[in-house]
Amino acid sequence: MILNGDGLFSPISSVLAFLNLIFMTCAAAAMARANKRAQRKDGTMNCVFGEKIYTGKSVLEGCYLVFTGQKIMGISKSPIGELLGKYAFVTPAFIDPHSHIGMARAGEPTKEAEANDHMDPLFVLPDALDSVQMDDPAFTDAVEMGVLYSCILPGSGNIISGLSAVIRNYSKNSTEALVARAGVKSAFGYNPMSTQDWKGQRPSTRMGAIALLRKRLDEVRQKEQRFRKAKGSKKDEITFSAEENILREVLARKTRLRAHVHKIDDIAALLRLVDEYNIRISVEHASDVHHPGIFLELKKRDIVVTYGPLDGFAYKVELKHENWRNIRYLLDSKVRFGLMTDHPVTPARQIFLQTRWFMRAGLTKQEAIEVVTRRNAEILDVDKILGTLEKGKWASFICWNKDPFDLASYPIAVYGEGQLLYSE
Repeated sequence: MILNGDGLFSPISSVLAFLNLIFMTCAAAAMARANKRAQRKDGTMNCVFGEKIYTGKSVLEGCYLVFTGQKIMGISKSPIGELLGKYAFVTPAFIDPHSHIGMARAGEPTKEAEANDHMDPLFVLPDALDSVQMDDPAFTDAVEMGVLYSCILPGSGNIISGLSAVIRNYSKNSTEALVARAGVKSAFGYNPMSTQDWKGQRPSTRMGAIALLRKRLDEVRQKEQRFRKAKGSKKDEITFSAEENILREVLARKTRLRAHVHKIDDIAALLRLVDEYNIRISVEHASDVHHPGIFLELKKRDIVVTYGPLDGFAYKVELKHENWRNIRYLLDSKVRFGLMTDHPVTPARQIFLQTRWFMRAGLTKQEAIEVVTRRNAEILDVDKILGTLEKGKWASFICWNKDPFDLASYPIAVYGEGQLLYSE
């Protein structure tokens, strides 16, 4: 009963209070239902069945890949949650560790490509991500073939050409695409000495290119040494530019130098630089290496090789020994390696197609899958989230109509971080 100010019963006040009580009750119930829906949405278990699942580490038969939201929950012998489909084969998403996708774009004139800036031969600050255009049709082609991630780098016309970026090939814009950073691009051999008509102080020989790089590294190293020895106000007087800070990280082995290099003696020259400055590198390409010695040396030093591409045309002298049979030297050495497309040299969508050469050289199907999944993830230091189908990793995978090594096979569903990106 509701009383008015005189202590008398008020019908109007009573009705209003009753309506308010109903409103509050309904609002609370609606909120509870909304929270429950949100909880279901965030925690919904989904699964896909694979007659055979290549996990990136092993091969499983007749299993369900279970995932919720962005991440994999595990692999089960029985379905858990909503079954989204049954497929002949399931593999991890493919990763391209060396690409210029989005920078050298399909359907655009070569002169509009942005892989190489012509301004300076030692150009540390350019960020490959700043030249990526996500409307490049090559991204769509890549996603349809399950190539969901790429490490984009500047080109090899400069001795140092800038920062790399691991990206999602399926994002709406380049900011959302960024997954991680993966080193500074550099180049050795023919390419830096072939750009004498570009701006800046350009080398005409291999020794000239390395001399310019050595000079720059020496300047930064000496400045770092002065900084470490200085005390008090003297230390404050020594400042580093943004470019110098990146090179400091290279010299401190915090950032890897991603070194474009094809020939055996160019790799030997690169290793002399490694000895002089104790820098951390990866060898990018190594396509002209045609005997085992240099791969054995890289194995001894635990230096990774991002190999390839294998289906590109040998268009210059430093590729005159390029041949798929060189793969045997790579495999026999036991050096850590991955496989690239160097898109557009070989289209990104064809990265898996290149594994046929590795199988011809002796790898099993599972090992071939590992090359473009787990191994490439490890090279890029993103193996905690990508590369294998394991609990806690991103639910990024490919569902195939038949054995992916069958020439007539193709993806019929592609998932990226738990979202269906492509289906047919």
